[in-house]
Order: sequence, then structure tokens, then C-alpha cells
Amino acid sequence: MEPTKRYLVLCTANRCRSQMAHGWLAHLGGDAVEVISAGTQTKGVQPISIDVMQDAGVDIAGHSSDLLDVYLDEDFDAVITVCDHAQEACPVFPGAKRTLHHAFDDPDDKTGQLSADQMRPTFLRVRDEIREWCAAFLVEEGVAVNV
Repeated sequence: MEPTKRYLVLCTANRCRSQMAHGWLAHLGGDAVEVISAGTQTKGVQPISIDVMQDAGVDIAGHSSDLLDVYLDEDFDAVITVCDHAQEACPVFPGAKRTLHHAFDDPDDKTGQLSADQMRPTFLRVRDEIREWCAAFLVEEGVAVNV
């Protein structure tokens, strides 16, 4: 079955929020969607993102951190920015039917001083907020949501 919707999710480093949104959209939308995530920079997928998504039954361990430039000429039903910096730096995607923005808190520690255990509660909260938004977005898009 061909996917009926195609989405690109962007954040700055393609490390946490866009990876979790990518995972949720693909998981909840199933075969009806194709999802890609990218960033204005690439910093690798944050291991805590992988762990908290795995805890929710969504495997993003095989995801890569990609630059958004490689997708500029592709067609998308929506380009979704999930952080304010990505929204500000987002280039025009001529093949996108629309661009949406919904900022989520960055759960990653920019100081390098927090342990994984200290960051985990924020990752869990952001993961759940992203899931809720993704489910509502897919319903709005007319995509049957897999529970």
C-alpha cells in the first residue's frame, strides 16, 4: 500500500524532538504515512530519545540524524517544525503543501552537567506531549490513528 501522506519533521539538531515526532507519526499513522526527520544541523540521535520511545513501544534506534538540505526539492503534505529555531531557520520547501509549527521544550541538556537519570523525566514529558500532538494532527489530516 502506498502511503497517502508524506511528512517532514524538522528541529535544530535532529536529535530529540524531531526524532520522537518522526517515531510517533510513523507509529500512529502506520502504512498511511511516510515520515522523514531532519535538522538544520546534525548531532546524532540522543540515546535517551531512543530509550523513552522504546519504553512507549516505538523503535527509533535505526533513525539517522540528517540535514534538511537533502529534502529541499521533495514533495510533502506538510513540513512540521518542532522548535522555534528550526522555524526561524527553515528554508522554503517548494514542494510542501503547507508548513506547520508546534514548539516543544528541548529535553536535551545543553550544559552537559545533567545525568541521563536527571534528564529522563523531561524526556518522558516531552515524548508524551509530542505523542498527543501527533495523534491530533493525524486525525486532523484524516489519517486513521493506530493505537
